[in-house]
Amino acid sequence: MNSAVAIAAAVRNGSATAAEIVTTALEEVASSQTELNAFTSVDGTRAIDAANALDAAVARGEDPGPLAGVPVAIKDIIDHAGWTTTCGSSFYKREPTESAPVVARLEAAGAIVVGRTGLHEFAFGYSSENEWWGPVRNPWDVATSPGGSSGGSGAAVGAGLVPIALGTDTGGSVRVPAALCGVLGLKVTHGRVPLHGVFPLAASLDTVGPIARTPSDLGLAFQAIAGHHPVDPWSYPEPVFGQPEPIALDGLRVGIPVQWAHRATTDDVAEGFRRFLDGLSDAGARVEEVHAPSVAPSTASEGASYPEIAAVHRNWFTAHPEAYGGEVRGRLEETMRFDLDDYIAGLRWRAGVRAAAATLFRSYDVLVTPAVGAMKKHIGVDTIEIDGTDLPYRPVLAQFASLVNHIGSPSLVAPVAGPGSPPPAVQVTGPWWSETMLIALAETLDAQNLIAVSEPPRA
Repeated sequence: MNSAVAIAAAVRNGSATAAEIVTTALEEVASSQTELNAFTSVDGTRAIDAANALDAAVARGEDPGPLAGVPVAIKDIIDHAGWTTTCGSSFYKREPTESAPVVARLEAAGAIVVGRTGLHEFAFGYSSENEWWGPVRNPWDVATSPGGSSGGSGAAVGAGLVPIALGTDTGGSVRVPAALCGVLGLKVTHGRVPLHGVFPLAASLDTVGPIARTPSDLGLAFQAIAGHHPVDPWSYPEPVFGQPEPIALDGLRVGIPVQWAHRATTDDVAEGFRRFLDGLSDAGARVEEVHAPSVAPSTASEGASYPEIAAVHRNWFTAHPEAYGGEVRGRLEETMRFDLDDYIAGLRWRAGVRAAAATLFRSYDVLVTPAVGAMKKHIGVDTIEIDGTDLPYRPVLAQFASLVNHIGSPSLVAPVAGPGSPPPAVQVTGPWWSETMLIALAETLDAQNLIAVSEPPRA
C-alpha cells in the first residue's frame, strides 16, 4: 500500500483511479482477515461506489479533496451512516442515520471508507482480545496482541492494508496499538477533534485520532478531522493551523520527566529509548532529565475516570452483566465501587498533573518517554515478563500513555529506527494544541532516521 500522500496525488493527476486503489485495498483486507481479524465489517460495494463517484468528479474537473481516493478504516465505535456500530460488544447494535463529524470530514476530504475495525470491547482495555468477535492479531506476530483498544486500526495500518485508520484514545488506545504494530499514532488535545457520534468511554478524556505509516499521512488525516464542531460540547473553538516551518533538532528543548519516563520496561524498550535520546543529543537537541514528582502515573487516575465509565454502563451492567466479556465485566465491577469522594479526589489529582505539566512546558518544547513498557503481549496471556517478574499486562502497556489523557495535551508515538520486531516506540508529548508542531517534528525525526516505519515480516 502506497502512502496516502502518494495515492491522493495519483488520483488527483489522473495516473490512478480511486476505484483501482480501493479494489486492491479490499482484496488485501479480505485476504488478511482470517489471519489478522482486523475488521468487524467490510462493505466492498459501498466502497467501490464511493470510489467511482470520486473518479467521476475528477473527470468533471472537480477538486476531489486532499485525501482523494485514499482507503481508510474506522474503529467500530464511531458512527458512520449506513454501517452498524457494535463497539465490539455482544449486544450493542446502533444503526446511525448520520455519520460522526470525524467520518463526514474524512469523506468530504475524499477518503474512501473500506471497513470498520475491531477493538477491545467498548474500548475498555489494551489487548483487543475480544470475547465476542475474536482476538485481533498483530501483523508482526499473529500470536501477539496489536494492543488496544484500537487494535484493529493499528493492525490494518501496520499490515499495510490501509495507509490511515481512525482510533479513539482515552488512556492510550491510539498510541498503544500504533506502538505495538510499528507505526505512528496521534493522540490529539482533548477538544481538538469532535466526539459527537463516538460512543463514550470517559468523555472528559476521550479523543479521536489517526494511525498512519508516515508523518505526512498523519498530518493529512489530522488536518481533515480537526476543528470545532458546534453540536459537540467537548469541542473547543481553537484554530487549526497548517503545517509549520520544519522543526530543527538543534536547540530543541527535550525534557525527560524521570518519575514518568523511568519505569519498568523490557531491555529492548530501554535500549531503544536510550538510542533515540542519544540521536537527539547528537543532532543538537538539549536533552535533560527533570524531577517532576507530580507528573507521574498514579492510581488516583482511576478515581478521575472510573466513575464516568460506570455512569455509561451502569444500567446495562446491572440488568445483564453476563452480556459483557469476562475481562471487561471484571473491570466494570471495579468501576461501580468508586464513589463521589473518589471522583473528587481524582479530579484534584488531575488538576495537579495538568498544572505541573504546564510548568514543564515553560522550559521544554516536548516531553519524551517510551511509548509502552514492552513490545509484545501474547494473546491469551494476561502478564508480561520484565526482569524475571510476570507483571499484569495493562499497566505495562499503559504506564506511559494514560497520563497524557489526564494532562489533556497532544502526544505522538513512532517506532525508533533500528532493530526490533517491531522496533521499540517512543512517545513525544507537546503543549496543548501543538499537534502540527509534533507532526512537523516527526517529519524531521524521520528525515534524520531517528524514527522509521518498517514492514512486518508477514506484510
